[in-house]
Amino acid sequence: MSKNQEYAAQYAECAMEQMRRYGIPASVTLAQGILESSNGRSRLARNENNHFGIKATPSWIAEGGRYGLYSDDKPNEKFCSYDSVSDSYEHHSRFLKENSRYAGCFKLSPDDYKGWTQSIEKAGYATGGKYAENLQKIIEQNGLQQYDQLVMQEMAAQGKEFGVENNPLRASGEVTNVNDYSFPVERKEFLFVTSPFGMRQDPMDGTKQQMHKGIDIRCKGESVLATENGGKVITVNHNKNTPGGKSVTVEYARADGSKVQCTYMHLSEVSVKVGDTVRAGGRLGTSGNTGTRTTGEHLHFGVSSIYTDGMRRDIDPAAYLAEIAQKSNIRLQVLHNGNDLLAKYKGAEETVAEKNLSPDGWMKKLLSSEDSGVGLSGCNDPIVEMAMAAFSSLMLLAVQIDNKNDEEQKAAVSAAMDLRSIDLKSLLPNMKNCELTIGDNGKVVLRVDNGELRVSRELTAAELSRLSATLNNHTLPEESRRMRVAGMLNTVILSEAASQNFEQGMSQQQGQAENLKR
Repeated sequence: MSKNQEYAAQYAECAMEQMRRYGIPASVTLAQGILESSNGRSRLARNENNHFGIKATPSWIAEGGRYGLYSDDKPNEKFCSYDSVSDSYEHHSRFLKENSRYAGCFKLSPDDYKGWTQSIEKAGYATGGKYAENLQKIIEQNGLQQYDQLVMQEMAAQGKEFGVENNPLRASGEVTNVNDYSFPVERKEFLFVTSPFGMRQDPMDGTKQQMHKGIDIRCKGESVLATENGGKVITVNHNKNTPGGKSVTVEYARADGSKVQCTYMHLSEVSVKVGDTVRAGGRLGTSGNTGTRTTGEHLHFGVSSIYTDGMRRDIDPAAYLAEIAQKSNIRLQVLHNGNDLLAKYKGAEETVAEKNLSPDGWMKKLLSSEDSGVGLSGCNDPIVEMAMAAFSSLMLLAVQIDNKNDEEQKAAVSAAMDLRSIDLKSLLPNMKNCELTIGDNGKVVLRVDNGELRVSRELTAAELSRLSATLNNHTLPEESRRMRVAGMLNTVILSEAASQNFEQGMSQQQGQAENLKR
């Protein structure tokens, strides 16, 4: 996912909310935010939550609005400072709506992003040239029009009208502190935890056990977020050659004098410094794979309690996340092998019925989420969809062999999705190694080693089609399906082996011919 797409995913709901309230295309708002705030990474965005470069007017200051001093066209100009990014989005909309220069924009349709960008440029929003062209390029390259269409479809389906009166910022009865807490990464439905808190097999040395003092959350180049308001950054490590790699620790004070510290490890980039004050949902850095004790990209999120007597204790981050979820009505689950880690820390009335998924249910949930291990959910390419179908069906078939119980099967599904690789030795036991992998581009590759021959070949569309047809033929007994699939895979292996032998033979003949010529 590109930086632009990452920004859009994080703030799409804010932009769509503004579209409902003011009729401004969500795509245009997001493109302006991307351009004006450098994907939320500018000093103005990080320090003041100002994503649109709006300057503080005398009336803003007179009404008690905060501001920061930054050099733009002139040194030490006053720019608006906001409590949250959503406040910045709301002020940006009001800035356009209440300024007569932009009146022409509001005569346009809410999904006419080209007209809006041209009208905004004509009204003089930015001093640089080609502003509309640049915004349109950002919109089209990142498919931001989809958010306009979502709002248009929603409004039509629900019979709603655009306007502030019809779309209040906060519905009545909604928890008032909803913006005071955040989970450490943004998700729509659940966090995919690949390793929970507690004793585990050491990932660097399988012969040892170790205490894992955090949870590992699957990530891929994503923003990691502060979990509460008023936190202080107390440590920052930029050295990637330490066990935890680049890392950040944020401390939150409690009313009784105790403290809670949240630590984020293995980051690719840190965007805060010691002494910074953070707000819930504020960006601290980007997930990565730095450090000497990591086997793949993830976020290690650890939580410690510091008691009033100075004693420190590592606690299960799931307990902490359950606490802040309850305070702010966050409905996300934290799932490890299909089981909700938060359930045991919630009251009986809040226990999620879905906390114990079946292996098939867990696989389907992973595939339909933004955390699908293959990173391809929602793709419209028919070949990629076929690859996905074959990969998922084959994975489920593979993990059901050897009489594994449900928990073992779900663990195997988690590992396969996380690594994007299925171990097929249970289907082809005569092989030393046999795995099927799927890449970000949807290519499915079979890799085999029988001790004498190594084969690596991408499966063709025809092979994927035959494989999917057999895997999904539920009229066949399960054992018959396994045998047919194993036969197909053996055919691919033998075909590739024959091809390698032929090429090797041709090479030897050419070498002999060259020797005769000499």
